[in-house]
Amino acid sequence: MARFDLTDFEWSVIAPLPPDKPRGVPRVDDRRVLNGIFFRLRTGIPWTDIPERQVRARPW
Repeated sequence: MARFDLTDFEWSVIAPLPPDKPRGVPRVDDRRVLNGIFFRLRTGIPWTDIPERQVRARPW
């Protein structure tokens, strides 16, 4: 786990909130997606430069 990734406690609070109905494309791990979003917001880097460990599947 990286320094600024969601802790287990933080994830336990957030985990029930994302939708769980599959629609079309298989979902990527929500925790990894949120860690990628928070990483991008914290650093200000372009979306294309987010490390692969943060988000496995990219929409582009």
